[in-house]
Amino acid sequence: MKKILLSSILASSMLLASDYKYEITPMIGGNVTEGNISLEDNFANAGLAFGFNADSFFDQIEIGFLRSLQSVDYENSALSTKVTRYFANIVKNYPINEEVSLYALAGIGYEEFSNENFNNEDSAFGNYGFGLKYNITDNFALKTDVRHTIETDHGDNNMLYNLGFAYSFGEKQKAAPMKEEMITLITQQETVPYPKDSDNDGVIDSKDACPDTPAGLVVDAQGCTVLVDLDINFDVDSANIKDTYSDRIVKFAELLNKDTKLKANIEAHTDSDGSESYNQKLSQKRAESTVEALKNLNVDENRLTATGYGETKPIASNDTAEGKAQNRRVHATLERIK
Repeated sequence: MKKILLSSILASSMLLASDYKYEITPMIGGNVTEGNISLEDNFANAGLAFGFNADSFFDQIEIGFLRSLQSVDYENSALSTKVTRYFANIVKNYPINEEVSLYALAGIGYEEFSNENFNNEDSAFGNYGFGLKYNITDNFALKTDVRHTIETDHGDNNMLYNLGFAYSFGEKQKAAPMKEEMITLITQQETVPYPKDSDNDGVIDSKDACPDTPAGLVVDAQGCTVLVDLDINFDVDSANIKDTYSDRIVKFAELLNKDTKLKANIEAHTDSDGSESYNQKLSQKRAESTVEALKNLNVDENRLTATGYGETKPIASNDTAEGKAQNRRVHATLERIK
């Protein structure tokens, strides 16, 4: 049993040893027998612990042994025995400051008697404990701890108290360097800027034909405001919409009622005939007349505005009849509600 347990401990530890920084700790201390039958109450121990620092939910794997310094007497008998304990523990550190830390440990071990008598027999045990570590330098530290062992055969208890002088050595295995292509990729990602969209209309500057579009307006693939031609033609000096233009307005109303996140600004224009002030008032009336038609088609009035521009924004020459007809236009610009 002892050979199997020690072989398992050593094999698992050797697998980890190449990855971690090491610590070796000579120890001296004592043993208080709390439940052992017929053994003297207190005797001295000495031993050695070897630690493998780990990057896990625990900080270290510890293996080692403690052996009684002298023969331990059996009570009411001329017999004596040597006691040797082999152990393997996991250790968790709790730093207090740069020099001082507490630690907790737990694990298993095997207890061996050179002279088995009075139910003191070789057996496995479980143990746990708590300790204090004081770092003298980067490589040297003082350690003291108390450990409680419980045997598996008769449930005998022992309290071990130890003082150790720890020496740490060996560098932890460093992370493998990044492959050259990975470094190149990261560098490219850090140095290549994202395409710029100065007016925040969703079209990058290099493809934006209208770079100063006001925020929120619906734009086309070239970044220019979407203009919906309502194709309304008014009689001279009139703001009444003829029935022949109702189909266009109905379709536009259906669009607005389907997508309730859209707002529309109805914009009306005139040609240059007449005074500027008159044309301004006439274009405003025509825009408002179109808004009323949309409201009658159940479009929410809070999503509609009317703006008249008069003759200030011609798209063709006012010197010809054809040009004037093009300038007498009504269209809508769309804005998406956030």
